[in-house]
Amino acid sequence: MVRVVRSASASRAISATLPRADLASGSIRQAPDGWHAVLRIQGAQHHLWLKEAPQLGVSYAAELPLDSDFEIRAHASNRLWRAINGRLPGPAFHQLSAQRRERLALALRALDGHIDGASYRVIAEVLFGRKRIPESAWKTHELRSRTIRLVQAGIALMRGGYRALLRPPSRKD
Repeated sequence: MVRVVRSASASRAISATLPRADLASGSIRQAPDGWHAVLRIQGAQHHLWLKEAPQLGVSYAAELPLDSDFEIRAHASNRLWRAINGRLPGPAFHQLSAQRRERLALALRALDGHIDGASYRVIAEVLFGRKRIPESAWKTHELRSRTIRLVQAGIALMRGGYRALLRPPSRKD
């Protein structure tokens, strides 16, 4: 999300290029913390946050606090600037690998089963197929451990861990 504030600069304004339809449509709403807008430019969505109601003809600037989300905000601001100026917005900040997407889907399915009261064995049968689940030695089987980890991952996502999906994996400097 790009924080947008009124600009004191006389440079070319973002507001001059915002389509009037975006300001009049349901893509903008007022919330207790300010105004939220979703602009769709060249097939990409840009999420904006403003303290005041947006107005046409007013110069705006992106606000980039020097905090832990600076890199993400700078990238989102650059994508918005490129789209407004008729350029391709470029790639998203980071994308999930196919393996990570598959694991997240399994975790959410496992969470659904857990919330419905299914046992780990039943969840594993649904996720991996009944043929792969042994009749005996279930307590020490690898799929039991994997199912438990998937349920735990689903619970963590449900409790707010989904926000980590928006950030790239941490890098050690």
